[in-house]
Amino acid sequence: MMDLLQFVRGCTFDDFLLTPQFGVIPSRDPSVIDLTTRFTAHVSLRRPIISANMDTVTRAAMATVLAEEGGIGVIDRGFRAGDIAPQVAEISAVKRTQHGIIADPHAIAATDRVADARTLMDRTGVGTLVVVDGGRQLKGLLTERDIRFVPGATSIAERMTPRDQLVVHTGPISLAEAEQVMTRQKIKKLPLVNADGTVLGLITAKDLVKHRDHPFATRDRRGRLQVAAAVGATGDFLERAVEVHNAGADGIVIDIPHRHSGVMERAIERLRRQLGGVELVAGNVATAEGAKFLLDRGVDAIKVGIGPGGGCTTRLTTNFGVPQAEALVQCRRAVGDRVPLIADGGVKRDGSIAEALLFGGDTVMLGSAFAGTEETPGETVLKPVLMPESQKIVRVPFKVFRGMASIGAVRDRLDLEDVGAVELEALGAEGLEVSVPARGSVRTVLHDMLKHLCSAISYGGAASLADLREKFWSDPEKYLVRLSRAARAESFER
Repeated sequence: MMDLLQFVRGCTFDDFLLTPQFGVIPSRDPSVIDLTTRFTAHVSLRRPIISANMDTVTRAAMATVLAEEGGIGVIDRGFRAGDIAPQVAEISAVKRTQHGIIADPHAIAATDRVADARTLMDRTGVGTLVVVDGGRQLKGLLTERDIRFVPGATSIAERMTPRDQLVVHTGPISLAEAEQVMTRQKIKKLPLVNADGTVLGLITAKDLVKHRDHPFATRDRRGRLQVAAAVGATGDFLERAVEVHNAGADGIVIDIPHRHSGVMERAIERLRRQLGGVELVAGNVATAEGAKFLLDRGVDAIKVGIGPGGGCTTRLTTNFGVPQAEALVQCRRAVGDRVPLIADGGVKRDGSIAEALLFGGDTVMLGSAFAGTEETPGETVLKPVLMPESQKIVRVPFKVFRGMASIGAVRDRLDLEDVGAVELEALGAEGLEVSVPARGSVRTVLHDMLKHLCSAISYGGAASLADLREKFWSDPEKYLVRLSRAARAESFER
């Protein structure tokens, strides 16, 4: 039997091909092939893709698409103002994008004015308010259509649809039952009340349609999209963790430069004391010792990868790191299946996703692969580019992509970290800041990745992602081909 760790020593994804096996599935359709995996010990994903906690990659727009498509996004902590509120706002935006049952619908009093309703709708981005009295008794519903063209001084009572004209359900109800009621009654909104008439929740046809349109979406128990949030390990990290947790973050990612450290140990201990059983992800590490260190401290997932990311220069500037294939095998051997591993970095092509998941990752975290897409933060700028074919200068749209250890990213979050009087220049950059061509929606990028992953499962003679991983680890020699320089060129240079 092959000693897998020795075989991958000093190697990364481009050092291997995978040997094709007898195919057992008739279709490579991602809607048919099971790609279910674990993000943390208690959060499952239907798609093994995570968007990185980088300030030029993941904010609400990116996290929403990732969750709709079955993965999850990690909202970064690098906001310029040194304030926790902007990160909380991004998390809240994802959690309110769609619902199953809206357990906390925005409310207004019947005695308020139309101007108050407009202000609340503009601030929250919702189009329907429940009208209540002081005891949260349901009095009616108010929609954007009800107040269109209406003077702001008009009272809500004059414009709302009163309760006696609404279809109202008393007590809990399943989404399937709610859909039947709404279809039968030809309504778009179904308020839920307790036996005493107080508001229990609200179900909208819009949310039911979104559930149908995104059957693989990553949702919490209330039908909301799931999202994670990053914190540091010093400075305001504890307060930040509490605030993002209260805002609905489904996982907290501790993200610091050197994770196999006393700083990380103290951060985990304090977060556990403060937040108990919150889903806690820690990293990055790249060795068996580092993974075991985090496992022993009770984290729910471990990020693996020191220096392989497209925006990271740690290996260039410090010469420390472990090639990603070896790092994943080391860490998987150390922790077994006790907690999931997140393969973070080193993916330069879609084929590497399958390798990252076989060598030990339960999921793959991507940053540069999503750079420049519509959902990434930042403005699109036009830059003059000389076209070699025509020798003409054209203006091409670009967006900024940067590693979170770049000078710009560090500068933007100086207020968030416990840096004392250290000058910015003395910190030392370990990340790049570059312009990348702007491109279309990340949804298209994701769909292509998933199709290619399903093709890899087919070539691997498996019926699902879990099946392929089991077959690989039971006999890695059957799959792995070590490449010569000429073979790498034949395989990957086009």
